[in-house]
Amino acid sequence: MLELKNVSKQVGQSAHISDVSLALEKGSVNVLLGPTLSGKTTLMRLMAGLEKPTSGDILMDGSSVLGVPVQKRNVAMVYQQFINYPAATVYENIASPMRVSGVDKATIDKRVRAAAELMKLTPFLDRTPLNLSGGQQQRTALARALVKDASLVLLDEPLANLDYKLREELRTELPKIFAETGAIFVYATTEPHEALLLGGKTATLHEGRVTQFGKTIDVHNHPADLLTAQTFSDPPMNVVPVRKTASTFAFADGSIGIPHSISGLSDGDYSLGIRPHHLMLSQPAGHALAVKTEITATEITGSESYVHLNRDGLRMVALMHGVHRMNVGDEVTAYLDQSKIFVFDNQSNLVLAPQAQHAE
Repeated sequence: MLELKNVSKQVGQSAHISDVSLALEKGSVNVLLGPTLSGKTTLMRLMAGLEKPTSGDILMDGSSVLGVPVQKRNVAMVYQQFINYPAATVYENIASPMRVSGVDKATIDKRVRAAAELMKLTPFLDRTPLNLSGGQQQRTALARALVKDASLVLLDEPLANLDYKLREELRTELPKIFAETGAIFVYATTEPHEALLLGGKTATLHEGRVTQFGKTIDVHNHPADLLTAQTFSDPPMNVVPVRKTASTFAFADGSIGIPHSISGLSDGDYSLGIRPHHLMLSQPAGHALAVKTEITATEITGSESYVHLNRDGLRMVALMHGVHRMNVGDEVTAYLDQSKIFVFDNQSNLVLAPQAQHAE
């Protein structure tokens, strides 16, 4: 088990990591989810021993590793910006960690060829990295991590440079492979969708702090607070301020009844959160909060359309399946389906999550 106990990293006046405590079990898949500059890479470098914490402790199997040099730790790390030995062949790049460890020649050959087959590198084993595409170079770095038989495998957005089909295949295969070795698998990403595909456990990060850690599906379905909910939504969760009075949530354009499960909630100000794919531009069945808005932009990604909306400074995004060409400046009514709404109190803590929330 890898344990981080109250780990902080201060650089000058800037806190890169703040009081992080995590326990990662052997054979587990652990996702670090957060936007750029949230602290994911720094946290991984601390785990690997490439940086030392300003305070706190890091333990492997109950013993502190702060005094153990990185060369003596059984760690493999792959960055988004791949690192290979430019003068060595793909075969030698993959074999290098085993040669350093003194693994016999037959075992090296077997492992290299198995990893190359998985990463679809078999035809390129005699080439040098400079004669490969960017995606092939990244796969070479991944294969080298795979054969190292490390106890801790750290992957920092490693699939970003790969084509869609291979990326989807490896998202499924890599966790299985490393879990079978008993390694602790840590995977950093900015994409909520990728975290859901990988499964396991997820730690959401914001400005160097872990806002929540638990089973990936639980963090997605029951975020502890608004910050976590927005981190686990892409585009970020829409937030609508409301005021509870008696049995209703009131908004400028109307009100909706309060679910019985929180009927005893004190009157006051709250925030309603709804993910972009649950914000409708046509009225759904059942109770919904209607908000009159104006279209400010439409982004068409091919199979989906992002419709940006604004009402007196309140900005929202609706994610619609298919191609929808909508005119900027048109007035539309957006509907917040009551069954899909998260409720947060004035301290941004979760009060209510949808009863049948799925990782859609």
